[in-house]
Amino acid sequence: MPGAAARPNNVTVDARTVNDRRLLFFAAFLRAFATGLIGVLLGLYLARRGFNAGAIGLVIGAGLSGAVASTVLITFLGDHFGRRRALILLAVLAALGGGALAMTADVWGAVAAAFLGMVNGMGRDRGAQLVLEQAILPGTGADADRTHSFAWYNVLQDVGHALGALIAALPDLLQALLGVGELLAFQTVIGLYAVIQVVTGVLYLGLSASIETQAAPASLRGHHVTPENRKIVWRISSLFAIDSLAGGFLGSALLSYFFFERFGASEGAIALLFFCARGANAISHLGAAWLAHHIGLINTMVFTHIPSSVILIGVALVPEFWAAAALFLLRELLVEMDVPTRQSYVMAVVRPAERTWAAGITSLVRLGGWALAPFVAGFLMQGVALATPLLIGAGMKIGYDLLLWKSFRDLKPPEET
Repeated sequence: MPGAAARPNNVTVDARTVNDRRLLFFAAFLRAFATGLIGVLLGLYLARRGFNAGAIGLVIGAGLSGAVASTVLITFLGDHFGRRRALILLAVLAALGGGALAMTADVWGAVAAAFLGMVNGMGRDRGAQLVLEQAILPGTGADADRTHSFAWYNVLQDVGHALGALIAALPDLLQALLGVGELLAFQTVIGLYAVIQVVTGVLYLGLSASIETQAAPASLRGHHVTPENRKIVWRISSLFAIDSLAGGFLGSALLSYFFFERFGASEGAIALLFFCARGANAISHLGAAWLAHHIGLINTMVFTHIPSSVILIGVALVPEFWAAAALFLLRELLVEMDVPTRQSYVMAVVRPAERTWAAGITSLVRLGGWALAPFVAGFLMQGVALATPLLIGAGMKIGYDLLLWKSFRDLKPPEET
């Protein structure tokens, strides 16, 4: 394995870069709020529409497939099209897809709406917007601040995920307090999801021209990457593919369906559980930045991720909801510590002008796994056992962590050398 391929990132921090970072943080928070909301409600809403587990898996997979398609375009064309324009267009498509999903009762109509809107049933923000924001964020600070910036970026996302998961109890409240019909209550809240996507598009209008890559040498724009960095990115992406396939079995929509079917938990109880889970994720991100400063990015990723997978096996096997919920929250304190560290690591080992490509490739392989697994998970839940996806996902994640540590423990980012 070669030494670090990145160069020191010397960035002049001024009012423009500070404002860009704030806008990215706020947009990420709102988008995460919408994602946390739809992640909990999607499976429950589709069940109210009369969809079975297999059909629910199809819709979730279609939404993630739409995210894959948009990420492909952003990876290779995003910098040429313009990062700001691309972010605005993606927000508009997300709003249109969410609105269409609220109106259709047809399975294939729901599949088409989910694909168009890149509707994310994973409950965590994933997709083309995330790629662009990850590529932009390191340019708003220096190397020493990079992991902390990603940590706060993810903290705000998880606060958004937590609040969105909590607001997923709103259909119950609308029915109880206002007498709104069950289906209309769900449609109203999904309409709120679409409105939030519109607001993120308005925020992107305020980004400055400094987020673009016109200043980069022509030989390094877009997907023109040095051979050494191309090899590094493809190697780490092959490992991320394993992790993402495992994660596709563990999306919020499927987990909420698991808690509902296995334990008879109410929508309100599930919403509260996911609210607490996202709060645990937010705490873990700040802990990840501190831990990475002491033991390094790769070690932080691996040595927190393996225990979280072991705990997940317990979630699948315990007989009572309270025990499963307690283990699930313990798992959520650990499982996301690899997120800011992974993002920071990938952005550190490539050149600044290669970041959109690197973020895109690593996101694509992850999205591919997330898009594929729900198609299988839904039928496994229906035909084998409800807990099957949880057990498969946990085992695959443990294997991924061991391979990642073996392959990349000697490749250090600039601040660790």
